[in-house]
Amino acid sequence: MGRRVAAVLIVLVIAAAMSPLIVAARAGKQVTTSVAASAGGSRTSAPAGGSVASAGPVAAAAPPLLAALQQLVAPSGATVGVMVVELGGSDATTWSLDAGTVFEAASTYKLIALMMEAQDIASGSTDPNGLVCYVPSDYEAGWFDDYALGVCLTRNQLASRAAKQSDNTAGHMLVRDLGGADALNAWAAAAGATSSSFFDGNTTTAADLAVLLVAEADGSLGGDAAQAWLYPLLTGTTTEQGVPAGTPVGSTVLHKTGAIDAVENDAALVLSGPAGPYVLVVMTDGEGGAAGWALIAGISATVWAAEVSRGE
Repeated sequence: MGRRVAAVLIVLVIAAAMSPLIVAARAGKQVTTSVAASAGGSRTSAPAGGSVASAGPVAAAAPPLLAALQQLVAPSGATVGVMVVELGGSDATTWSLDAGTVFEAASTYKLIALMMEAQDIASGSTDPNGLVCYVPSDYEAGWFDDYALGVCLTRNQLASRAAKQSDNTAGHMLVRDLGGADALNAWAAAAGATSSSFFDGNTTTAADLAVLLVAEADGSLGGDAAQAWLYPLLTGTTTEQGVPAGTPVGSTVLHKTGAIDAVENDAALVLSGPAGPYVLVVMTDGEGGAAGWALIAGISATVWAAEVSRGE
């Protein structure tokens, strides 16, 4: 059975079990529960415009959805952080499960570099066809191995390599082109990601990545022009086993993964959600490989099931 078919079945099973409870929980926009503080779960109404105000704790989580996620996470033994921001439909909310926990960012730093590059291109200050030339300090083993002194690639080419294949050298070249790690982190912090140290140190949280994806979606980081350049880069990647695998076939999911050792991360904007678009960021540490991606896909399927119920 293919991963997407399995994910659809998971969605249907969870939706059948959770639907009455989620509908009841949604009687009001804010739901307060007696969930223990150690659960790390929280939920609140989404701010006007869909933006995420901070990575700090929010109100209490909807118990059925939190319980379903905990049932997936607990047997794995992994540390997991989840952030969801609903951007469309009625009664849009923001909720989280340990979204402020700091994780190894892995290749999700490339998403931030791509966002910054997209804003510069949208403003006209950067030429997407301009050349960036390789220097030996850029190199890190990855998807492509055609780098050498004298080799220059356009920003469009580097962006495609960093986004589609998550090539490491291309990611390094983009960061250098943007002014280095300090410039990247200053830009990210100004956009609301205040608990991260991308590239240098390379740590982040589910909440911070969600803040940036929401800002991109609401037009704060270059608007339509930035989205027109960035969004096509974030589909059809070589790693679709995470959030996309937890959505039905034909869903439009823009995302960037990151993987290193036992860490698997996926930061996504699900454009074709059943109740409207939503941001889903899942950070994991302790599973890795196929098990890590299966965990993320299961979380994605659980969230999709909740969105199906919200859209009814």
